[in-house]
Amino acid sequence: MFVVGLTGGIGSGKSAATSIFEELGIDVVDADLASREAVMPGSNALMKIHERFGDDILLEDKTLNRGKLREIIFDNSEEKIWLEQLLHPEIRDIIQSKLKSSTSEYVILVSPLLFETDQYDFCDLTILIDTSESSQIARTSKRDEVTEDSVKKIIQTQMSRENKLKLANIVINNDNTLEDLKKNIEKIHKRIFDEIKK
Repeated sequence: MFVVGLTGGIGSGKSAATSIFEELGIDVVDADLASREAVMPGSNALMKIHERFGDDILLEDKTLNRGKLREIIFDNSEEKIWLEQLLHPEIRDIIQSKLKSSTSEYVILVSPLLFETDQYDFCDLTILIDTSESSQIARTSKRDEVTEDSVKKIIQTQMSRENKLKLANIVINNDNTLEDLKKNIEKIHKRIFDEIKK
């Protein structure tokens, strides 16, 4: 299975890009969905998180209180490391299983943390959806109805744009229209097919 990793900062347009790949008949495995699956009620990971942080970490329906967990780990590197060591192997297993069950010519693994985690190990090729910080801020504050300052803080916690540009095999600029993005992806789709045939 030929795996193409796709990443980008917040508000870069990862969702729009993956939708275009899906329209072209390509399966998409979403690392964010895998991370949610890893902490589903009844999962080993959620049980351990509950044991460590107590009842406040669960919502009334026994699902994970993500807001509370973010608060706990935001300023506590020890707890953040503990959580990553627990969840990353679980998420990795779920991703691996989904990649294996893909039936399209190649498969997209979309992950905001593709380069920050070892998820890029799965990939034969990596794509960065790149956009200016001003576009990231404008899109995210509009989409999530949050302040520009909140978005800036999130951007600061992510791997720098410069580092992502160095690591990616292919960079797609997404500062223009959705139509431009679509044209770029169609070209890359053809390029990936050529790569597979080699």
